[in-house]
Amino acid sequence: MSRVIGIDLGTTFSCIAHLEGEKPVVIRNLEGQATTPSVVSFTSSGERLVGNLALRQAITNPEKTVFAVKRLIGRKFDSSEVLAARSKMPYQLGAAPNGDVVVVVDGHEITPQEVSGMILGYLKQCAEAFFGEPVKEAVITVPAHFNDHQRQATKDAAKIAGLEVLRVINEPTAASLAYGLDVRANAIVAVFDMGGGTFDITILEIQDGVFHVLATNGDSYLGGEDFDNRIVEWLIDDFKKEHGVDLFQDKLALQRIKEAAERSKRDLSFTLESDINLPFICSSGVGSNHINTKLTRRRLEELTGDLVKNTIPLIEQALGDAHLEPKAIQEILLVGGQTRMPLIRTTIADFFRRQAREDINPDEIVAMGAAVQSAILKGQQTELVLLLDVTPFSLGIETEDDTFQRIIERNTTIPTRKTMPFTTVENDQVRVTVHVLQGEYLQASKNKSLARFDLVGIQPAPAGIPQIDVTFEIDADGLLRVSASDVVTRMNQEVQVRPSAGLSKGEIDAIIEKNRMLP
Repeated sequence: MSRVIGIDLGTTFSCIAHLEGEKPVVIRNLEGQATTPSVVSFTSSGERLVGNLALRQAITNPEKTVFAVKRLIGRKFDSSEVLAARSKMPYQLGAAPNGDVVVVVDGHEITPQEVSGMILGYLKQCAEAFFGEPVKEAVITVPAHFNDHQRQATKDAAKIAGLEVLRVINEPTAASLAYGLDVRANAIVAVFDMGGGTFDITILEIQDGVFHVLATNGDSYLGGEDFDNRIVEWLIDDFKKEHGVDLFQDKLALQRIKEAAERSKRDLSFTLESDINLPFICSSGVGSNHINTKLTRRRLEELTGDLVKNTIPLIEQALGDAHLEPKAIQEILLVGGQTRMPLIRTTIADFFRRQAREDINPDEIVAMGAAVQSAILKGQQTELVLLLDVTPFSLGIETEDDTFQRIIERNTTIPTRKTMPFTTVENDQVRVTVHVLQGEYLQASKNKSLARFDLVGIQPAPAGIPQIDVTFEIDADGLLRVSASDVVTRMNQEVQVRPSAGLSKGEIDAIIEKNRMLP
């Protein structure tokens, strides 16, 4: 039987695992580490580095070292999230012809899917070195609040890496799967998942091997990177006040400050203060200038407290969707490296009136859960386990007067299929356009457009007479297929909802062929 792995493709770090016997086990990378930095660097000689080797290039080669690309995948260049990233990333971002964001290195455009594919390719290489044989299949995790575009883009990245994706699974659900399989627990569980780039809260019930997600909510642009950036801004603002120099304009200095900020933030999860010493950060007319300061845990909490508070309304919404009160939660899992921050732990404990579990590794449990799911799909898991996940957004179509008609409500268990009847608005109308949308606004134009297609060949009749059935079907990966049919003529049109942007099959094949030519 071919090997299959579970992959947590993270914003800051990634992790791989497999099922050994009945236990998920992390596969260490080629340097013997449990997690791999999600970083790719391009050298002046044309060499491509991934992981720790790339991270070591970040200070000396900032404009060609790409990190946090997960925050860009499946997004448009003119989106608010990319606009925020552009002011903080030392590497250059640009717009593809279809409006997608791309990374620009030495004048060459590289898609976030391709960069992610490089990271996944390295993880695949690590697994193959571990097993001593090829690895072609994987279960890959994504944030629960990733939309359809981001999920499809992640699958495209895996294809570029030479991996067949057996299932895309939500990160908090994967974590609960690893936890529940280990302790054989029956409980209502809250999974608070904050990694480097995203935040999710998932409420689920584990009962006799059935993992039933009740509700999920989150923010796909809230994570450890934002905490790091607050420290960076504080350091640069203080330096500018003292020396009159804006270090945001110095990419080398900016990268040094970013690394120091992240290191200090990590230290403050275990200590009350951290020294930040950056000698010769820049030169001015009077000589060299340095950063030499202390960051205390209290100051860090002042700088980032609002980011932590912003999670509470999202938790309340998820509980409301699940029709539960905080006291109904019996176990709390903290997932992702940012959850080591004491302020997060105390905030969550105060909200739920319960301490989170301390016996799980927040960096590894998601990959371990993906490994469990991969074993289930391959028939290698002997315990009876049923996973019932949900769709994080409402899905529907545009109707008259810019109205959004929901067909599938958010937090509906998937896979699912639902049909709703519609009709024409003009006499003798023989064609209708079906505009597929994702979101929660009543106004169609405020929601995210997923696809448009035409149903033609409708039998001419007065307005309101024809019956057109529109069917939405979501598979276990959370990907959508939409069809429309005229009940009388039986004319039918359907579309696998791929992003109107993103990569085409031809573009993916071209990237794969290009990568084959690389040394």
